[in-house]
Amino acid sequence: MSRITLLDGGMGQELVHRAGDRPTPLWSTQVMRDHPGLVAQVHADFFAAGATVATANTYAILRDRLTQAGIEAQFAALHDRALHEAETARRAHGAGRIAGAIGPIGASYRPDLHPASDAAVAIYREIAALHIPRVDLILCETVASLAHARDILAATVPGGKPVWLACTVDDEDGSRLRSGEPVTEVARISVGEGAAAVLANCSAPEAMPAALDAMAGAGCRRAPMPTASRRSPRSSSRPIPPSTRWRRAATWGPKSTPGTPCAGLPRAPPSSAAAARSAPPISPRSPAA
Repeated sequence: MSRITLLDGGMGQELVHRAGDRPTPLWSTQVMRDHPGLVAQVHADFFAAGATVATANTYAILRDRLTQAGIEAQFAALHDRALHEAETARRAHGAGRIAGAIGPIGASYRPDLHPASDAAVAIYREIAALHIPRVDLILCETVASLAHARDILAATVPGGKPVWLACTVDDEDGSRLRSGEPVTEVARISVGEGAAAVLANCSAPEAMPAALDAMAGAGCRRAPMPTASRRSPRSSSRPIPPSTRWRRAATWGPKSTPGTPCAGLPRAPPSSAAAARSAPPISPRSPAA
């Protein structure tokens, strides 16, 4: 049987909505500094709405981004704060897992800014070392090139926690990454390097079917859609608005079987109402499936 996992998502948009502040280059990191405890509230509301994984608010906590804001010295403290907020929500909920999120170096959607391999691996390894003792899995988000995929997997997989790699694809041609390289290749690399799941995120919803077809061409197969009711984290009776769509993933096989899952997961940009039409996840062809 398949095991369905619901991840909370849209954290940045939801924090901006609740805080009422203007977005900054630090994204949701700034909100976390200005409004302690608000991230935990959002996690808690997502758990109450049915999410089973809290995605730590660590996507943009990278030294290059903090340096631009003059707060690089807070690097470790901000990771600790984000993980603490997720842990607080899980403890209050009494169940759930935590995913440590790692965003791209330089900027999202800019594979040309990805640094040389040695530098990239060192950067990602430092973040992974902070997360691994406190999370259940590592979520590598918005991977835009094959080099990005190889480097972040080299930094995270050896840590021993399941690694889910989410790639961002071309909005016009979902069979290709933002770099122009084929999605089939990033899927093969991810599985070959030991990723526990392959997903897609931060791309136009219309591009997702082609992305999932490309993953299927790399030896994966679609998994069933989650059946849980989708509710707003702010109300148990309202549908989730575009700014708070869940990211969904499916994993296959018994929990004790490492390396089996390989899920494809569409995540639309928060501003797109078409997110509700996202295609189903993908899992690998394996005896366990």
